[in-house]
Amino acid sequence: MKKILPACPVETTLLLISNKWKVLILRELINQPMRFGQLQKAINRISAKVLTTNLREMESDGLLTRKVFPEVPPHVEYRLTDLGKSLKPVLDSMKDWGTQYQKLVHEK
Repeated sequence: MKKILPACPVETTLLLISNKWKVLILRELINQPMRFGQLQKAINRISAKVLTTNLREMESDGLLTRKVFPEVPPHVEYRLTDLGKSLKPVLDSMKDWGTQYQKLVHEK
């Protein structure tokens, strides 16, 4: 079943990275794959339930993959897809804007 997307490209982007958790997950996975526990530790104050929900949504949207290694205990690794990696310029722009805003606020 095809996903129905908004006509506005900005709204489509917001639909995919609609909350701070997804943006922070992208930030953490942009340079390397990570395990669930590593992600939870790197993203302060995110509960296991919220992290799981966001990872599942991002996997469903094609932004990341989940690989299960057949080990005991189970080892699961999350990695951005090429589509997920293509959001790097968006994150870089957000970082640049946030840096400028922080400087502006601290000057006041």
